[in-house]
Amino acid sequence: MKSLYIPLSVIGLAIIGVRISNATQAPQAKAGQGTQPTYFVEHPDHIKPGLAFTGRWAQLQNPYEGNAQRAAEGGKLFVAYNCMDCHGAEGSGAMGPSFQDGRWHFGGGPGEVFESIYQGRPDGMPAWGGRISNDQIWMLTAYVRSLASKDLSTENFTGRTVERTGH
Repeated sequence: MKSLYIPLSVIGLAIIGVRISNATQAPQAKAGQGTQPTYFVEHPDHIKPGLAFTGRWAQLQNPYEGNAQRAAEGGKLFVAYNCMDCHGAEGSGAMGPSFQDGRWHFGGGPGEVFESIYQGRPDGMPAWGGRISNDQIWMLTAYVRSLASKDLSTENFTGRTVERTGH
């Protein structure tokens, strides 16, 4: 009876080996939209004390920063993607915050604005990353950042010039 166990063990291991060699592996995802590696962008105002980050901070640079033509294309995308429904015409503010006053809830740097569009934000800002291309997000970023240079001063009832406040 002992002599029967060894051949059966060998046959069993051979069957397992054949099954493993014939097994198909799941296809690996191709690099494309929405599959870029994750980086941490530095936000010094929001770093909690006591957390040690040993990696490198990513520095996101807008390739279209200061490019008036790309910012104008971003303005067309602002209308096409219905951004004005929440942020108002020319980013003047509506149920979403204004871009004209130069105040930013989540940071106004190019990388921070890109993140806000790409990842979305709490209380209503949808995530556009993976839905539109990164180039379009950078054009929107260039447009939105260009709006902060508008003069929002106005005269109040006393005739003094005051800054517009509130969102």
